[in-house]
Amino acid sequence: MAILKLDLGEFDEIDYHLIAIHTSLEDYRLAYFINQKLLVKLSKSDNELQISIKEEAANFSRFLYSDEENLIFWDLIQNKNKIIHIKEQKTNNLFSDVGIETATKVFLVPDFNKVDYFLKIEDNPIINLSEIQMSLKTIAGISTVYVVDVNQIKSKNNLIF
Repeated sequence: MAILKLDLGEFDEIDYHLIAIHTSLEDYRLAYFINQKLLVKLSKSDNELQISIKEEAANFSRFLYSDEENLIFWDLIQNKNKIIHIKEQKTNNLFSDVGIETATKVFLVPDFNKVDYFLKIEDNPIINLSEIQMSLKTIAGISTVYVVDVNQIKSKNNLIF
């Protein structure tokens, strides 16, 4: 009888590139400027990424573009967000029933908590990362752009979607 063996290493292969973007631009403005510089058509996705942390959910905005001709898939993903907690205080004074609002920062990829956005590009041999990186650096409002070694990320499961 033949024995079949399943190699799980095939499922661990990383088939995308990740570019970190540091900017103070809003997500829609950044997507607009990337569309102009890289000649892509990133558009807002209704399916935001959601991560649960301490029984709270954080949503991260996402812009997608699928280049069917070249088989390249682009994702612009927000890395930073806030979870707002409202704690009500019950006291017997003038300011009774006042809610105290606190915000907790959450990150899609906590290893890179200084990064504002990630540009995830599905692996394709025709992709020239250095040209993309140079084009992104010319956008006003972007302070730093660099390629991230995906193998060094501890929370890479957050990037599987």
